[in-house]
Amino acid sequence: MKIAVVGTGYVGLVSGAGFSEMGLDVTCVDINPERIEALHRGEIPIYEPGLEDLVAQNVKAGRLHFTTDIKEAVAGADAAFLAVGTPMSDEGAADLKYVFRAAEDAIDAATGPLVLVTKSTVPVGTGAKIKALIEKKNSPFQISAASNPEFLKEGAAVNDFLNPDRIVVGTDNSEAKDLLDRLYRPFLLREFKVLHMDIKSAELTKYASNCMLATR
Repeated sequence: MKIAVVGTGYVGLVSGAGFSEMGLDVTCVDINPERIEALHRGEIPIYEPGLEDLVAQNVKAGRLHFTTDIKEAVAGADAAFLAVGTPMSDEGAADLKYVFRAAEDAIDAATGPLVLVTKSTVPVGTGAKIKALIEKKNSPFQISAASNPEFLKEGAAVNDFLNPDRIVVGTDNSEAKDLLDRLYRPFLLREFKVLHMDIKSAELTKYASNCMLATR
């Protein structure tokens, strides 16, 4: 299976390296050419224990790639994971312009059926807006939306990804669910929990988790 990961920040790079470790063909794409050039040199832009070795061994194995060209990343991909930043807007809400821009670019780059999977932390209802964007773009291919929020702790992100407490998958159609089941099959075989729900519930689960951690 081939996937694209849009964004090579904390979430995107850890997720891309983790998925490649599970045997997937992963291309990480970023609009920052300096970051991609550094990754090609084996330089990791963030510090996370174990990440440098994980990236290096999967690049060497030919499973992990980096590019600034989203068309190259998404061509032939089964899923595109949106892992871009959601900075705070002037009004204090999450600024989703990068998420929507990444979704739009991925739709335009699709060469076949594609599942757009939101990894970024986004407000409840973002998936519905992405679905509306998919309808507006009217791609000749079947494009589906899904939510797969991350639960990574700084300093333990690699282990959290490879040995998760839970994997939350939000989908609204059987095609997206089946694809994500296939993608996470290695985790299921190791008896990790995959919790299926609708997209809004997955988005809410991430916010509820953040609120619980903040309260603690």
